Amino acid sequence: MKAYDCQELCENFKLDGRYISALPYGEGHINDTYLINTTSSRYILQRVNQTVFAHPEEVMHNIILVTDFLHEKIIANCGDPYRETLTLVPTKDGKRYYVTKYGDLFRMYLFISHALCYQTVENPEIFYKSAKAFGHFQNMLKDFPAEQLKETIPAFHNTVSRYQNFKKAVAVDCIGRKKEVEDEIQFVLDREKDASMIVNAIANHEIPLRVTHNDTKLNNVMIDEITGEGLCVIDLDTVMPGSMLFDFGDSIRFGASTAAEDEQDLSTVWMDIGLFEQYTKGYLEELGNAITAKEAELLPFSAKLMTLECGTRFLTDYLEGDHYFKVHRPRHNLDRARTQFKLVADMESKLGQMQEIVQKYFCSSNGF
Repeated sequence: MKAYDCQELCENFKLDGRYISALPYGEGHINDTYLINTTSSRYILQRVNQTVFAHPEEVMHNIILVTDFLHEKIIANCGDPYRETLTLVPTKDGKRYYVTKYGDLFRMYLFISHALCYQTVENPEIFYKSAKAFGHFQNMLKDFPAEQLKETIPAFHNTVSRYQNFKKAVAVDCIGRKKEVEDEIQFVLDREKDASMIVNAIANHEIPLRVTHNDTKLNNVMIDEITGEGLCVIDLDTVMPGSMLFDFGDSIRFGASTAAEDEQDLSTVWMDIGLFEQYTKGYLEELGNAITAKEAELLPFSAKLMTLECGTRFLTDYLEGDHYFKVHRPRHNLDRARTQFKLVADMESKLGQMQEIVQKYFCSSNGF
C-alpha cells in the first residue's frame, strides 16, 4: 500500500491536523500497519488480514466491546484511558472502521507515545512486568460477559479438536512421514487425557468462561518509557471467549523457554523455573481474588498443555506436508515440535516446583 493510498484512507477518519506521512510500522506479520503523522498528532492505521480473519467485522465487534468496557473501567479508576488501552478513532460517518469498495477493512488507533515493546525477555524484570500487564488486563475484564464475544478463529485453543486433527494426520499419513516420527507421535498419544482437561473444565462450569487475549507474547505489552511499568496490552485481534489458563500457559511456553522455538540442539531447551516464578508472581499479584482456586490449581498444567498443543500442531503440519506454518529448512516443523516436546517433558519434571510457586503467590495475593 503506497503512501498516497494511506492519505486517501485517512480522509475517511476524524483525525486532528493535516496529513503529513505514512510509514510502515512495527514487526507484526499479520496485518499491514502504518504510522500516520499529521500536523497535530500521530495514529496507527491497520488493514485487517482477511486471510487469517475471514470475518474481520467480527474481530472489530470484539475489539469495540472490549476497549469500550476498558475505557469505562479505567476512567472509573481515575486512570488515562488513552494510554492504558487502545482507542479506536471513528470515521467521519461515526463508525469504528472503514471498509473500502474492494472489501478491505481498515481501522485507526490513537498512537500511544513514550512507550515501547520488547521483542525478547531481556531480563526477569521485563517478564514480570508483562505478567502484571496481562494479569491487570484479565482483572479489568473479570466481569465482562465473555459470551458476547465472537469466536473469530474457531477452535483456536480447543485442544481436543487439535488432538483429533493430529490423530487424523497420523492415520492418513498423506506424504509418508509417519515412520520417521514414531517417537514424537507416541509422545503425544501418551498424553491424550491432557487434551480434554481444560476444555471439559469450562464445559462443566468448573472454571469460568472469560475474555482471553490469545496472543500473550511479550511484544504485545507496551512499557511506559518513563516509569518502566507495563502500560497497555495491545493486538486485540484474537480476543475471544475462553480460559485465562490459555493466556497464562502460552506466556510461559513462549517466555520461560531457554531456547528459540525451533532450536535444534535440544540440550539447550528447558523451562527456566525462575522466569516461571517471576511471571506467576506478577500475574497473580494483579489478579488478586479475581482468579478461582480451581484456575490457580490448573496454572502449572496450563503451561504444559499450551506447549503440548503447540508441539502437536507443528507435528501435525509436518505429517501433512508443511502447509500451515512457514518453513525455512527441511524438517523445520519437526524441529519445532521436538523443541516443544522437550519443554513439555521438562515442565513435567518441575510440576511440583511449579505448584508450590503458584500456591505461594495465590495465597499471598488473596491474604491467606
